[in-house]
Amino acid sequence: METTETQEPRRNFDHKEGRLNKYTLFCALLASTNSILLGYDIGVMSGAALFIKENLKLTSIEEEILVGTLNVFSLVGSLASGKTSDYIGRRYTIVLAAGAFLMGALLMGLAPSFPVLMVGRVIAGIGVGFALMIAPVYVAELSPSMTRGFLTSLPEVFITFGILLGYVLNYALSGLPEHINWRIMLGLAAIPAIGIGLGVIAMPESPRWLAMQGRVDEAKKVLIKISNTVDEAESRLEEITKAASVLVRSPTASPDSAHESNWQGEGVWKQLLLRPTRPIRRMLIAAIGINFFMQASGNDAVIYYSPEVFKAAGIHSKKKLFGVNVIMGIAKTFFVLLSALYLDRFGRRPLLLLGSAGMAVSLAGLGLGSKFLDHSDSKPTWVTVLCILAVCADVSFFSIGLGPITWVYSSEIFPMRLRAQGSSLAISVNRLVSGVVSMTFLTISKKITFGGMFFVLAGIMVVGTVFFYVFLPETKGKSLEEIGALFEDKHTKNDDMEKAIPVA
Repeated sequence: METTETQEPRRNFDHKEGRLNKYTLFCALLASTNSILLGYDIGVMSGAALFIKENLKLTSIEEEILVGTLNVFSLVGSLASGKTSDYIGRRYTIVLAAGAFLMGALLMGLAPSFPVLMVGRVIAGIGVGFALMIAPVYVAELSPSMTRGFLTSLPEVFITFGILLGYVLNYALSGLPEHINWRIMLGLAAIPAIGIGLGVIAMPESPRWLAMQGRVDEAKKVLIKISNTVDEAESRLEEITKAASVLVRSPTASPDSAHESNWQGEGVWKQLLLRPTRPIRRMLIAAIGINFFMQASGNDAVIYYSPEVFKAAGIHSKKKLFGVNVIMGIAKTFFVLLSALYLDRFGRRPLLLLGSAGMAVSLAGLGLGSKFLDHSDSKPTWVTVLCILAVCADVSFFSIGLGPITWVYSSEIFPMRLRAQGSSLAISVNRLVSGVVSMTFLTISKKITFGGMFFVLAGIMVVGTVFFYVFLPETKGKSLEEIGALFEDKHTKNDDMEKAIPVA
């Protein structure tokens, strides 16, 4: 994968590389702000859906379609985002994501009817799909290896903060007339979208994307800004340009031709899907698997429909329902921050396994509480408390493991040439499963009860925990150029990745 010569310069500054560069942090925060859009929609829709259902006289199936449409159409954005970001760059893809969500938020807030509201959610969903892929990839490509886990988990921190913000506004606006409050709740999402579009002005382009375009001098300027020393910047540039020359040039091209490249993502889908080598296949299994289990865990559905769950547990006042949601949001925010801060110290695997196992136990506890309520005429306080604690524990364990680590892992394991479109494919699976779960959660729960549904989700998380243990290697402390070696056959160390990515 990498020779000793490319690794040698790093040894002189590893102690400095561990320090967090302020400009890198600033850029990571700006890029990750894109993710607040999805979080805000998840949080605010959990309350807004109650008022929309009453105001527009929706059926339960229409409510599921309303909630799930954004997730389903974010699949379109996710699929398109990889090729788009390879073509126009990472920065402008962030602008595209914010612009789509801005249009969607305005349409939702001003919608005179259910069909117009649905059009707004379709457009917003496409924007969310772009945002979910591009934020972690951009941050990963800017970040040094020693702090990449923290920085690349920031998108999940902002998703969680957006959920909490949505809960707080649900609570604050619930007293307004029902034909006004949900419009304000949904329309306010336009504000962060505008801020993100303007904030991109201060952000540099990804140095790895610049290197793939042959714009090495520009890549060096960016690396000097985002590195702690010039030596570190030059060593990172050496790694990146070597990887770019291997990954972008054609087999018959001269070694210097990579510096004149204007590569725009050609041939990647063939390499990913039609003739992947063993290392690439393992990367795909790991990335698609973690994204599948992230949403098959039912986390988004539990958040979207938590008011319905708490109603079944005996809480009927909208104010109380939204108050419990705020408590859940605070717990979720605390634990995602905790995970982000310790991700580079403890590594991906320990936190992921802890989080997924904890979710399995929490969902089983929620299933037990819900089953007791199904077979009881009364609503004992202790069972209501058990259900609330189990939901809070479930989302908290999600925030420790699957929440942040899915974005980190998806954005870091693919080699440079495949990174954007590989992440795009994995996150498309994420959005597809999220949409399916969101659009069927209530219907299935009515057939097998909430308790039965939570037992199914607990079983899925047991399978997920085993999958993570078997298929996901530890990536802590590795540069993006080094990670590929973790997926190679043990008997081949140095040259498999070069053979793994021929240009079609």
